Amino acid sequence: MQRSRVGVVGAGRVGAVLAARLRAAGHEIVGVSGRSDATRLRVATLLGDIPLTTPESLLPSVDLLVLAVPDDSLAEVADRLAPLSRPGQYVVHTSGRHGRVVLAPFADRGARTAAVHPAMTFTGTEIDLDRTCVFGLTAADEDREAIAAFVADLGGSPMWIAESDRVAYHAALAHGANHLTTLVTQAMDVLRGIGADDPASVLRPLLGAALDNTLAYGDAALTGPVARGDVDTVHAHLEALDGDTRRTYRALAESTAERAQVTGRIGAVPARRLHELLGEESVR
Repeated sequence: MQRSRVGVVGAGRVGAVLAARLRAAGHEIVGVSGRSDATRLRVATLLGDIPLTTPESLLPSVDLLVLAVPDDSLAEVADRLAPLSRPGQYVVHTSGRHGRVVLAPFADRGARTAAVHPAMTFTGTEIDLDRTCVFGLTAADEDREAIAAFVADLGGSPMWIAESDRVAYHAALAHGANHLTTLVTQAMDVLRGIGADDPASVLRPLLGAALDNTLAYGDAALTGPVARGDVDTVHAHLEALDGDTRRTYRALAESTAERAQVTGRIGAVPARRLHELLGEESVR
């Protein structure tokens, strides 16, 4: 993308890292906005002398405005800042859920808008600066080339998402990544509860192999008691667990049994027995 004057609204974990990467690619970072102590520390660490300022002060002086704010705040921020925008100015946001519609107040004033979502989890530290990922993009046809170049400057690769598919796209990422964190921490809690000094070292090679195999082979990578139709083992697992972990296990075991039956991994009889067991468990 042509070297631009860039402003970033929201110097959180995502915004500060994107600003640092854009500056490394040769863009001029005019300023970033943010108010918390964590933001000030993050900006000082990643961006040095780049000024912290208000969102309103950025718009008159930038060619490209990046809105890196929470999903539920984006519409309000767009309504508030759009009157300060100008025709031809690029305005992009980093939300996974939203597409271009949420930026309509900018587009109505002639700005060129796009959704630019990094499919990555961020720490907001130097660790993120060398990571690459796919960006889920939604833009007008005439802006696709420029937005793709913008993503290339960030070290990413494009995946074009239709406006109507944004929520499904974001749900897939949240389900696969955010819920994975809950699942893994529950497993670590169980291991810690039976005396494991380092649950992560027990799980890391197993989870790494399971993830790699699943990404490569899909349902064919499934192993374990559900894939074998071992109903008594699943029942024993449920008896050994309690609370949220038990509920999570039951729900995922039920979904796993359905997929195992559809893909022919287990027959009708063990599938029925599993569903009966897990159905009884759901009303306990």
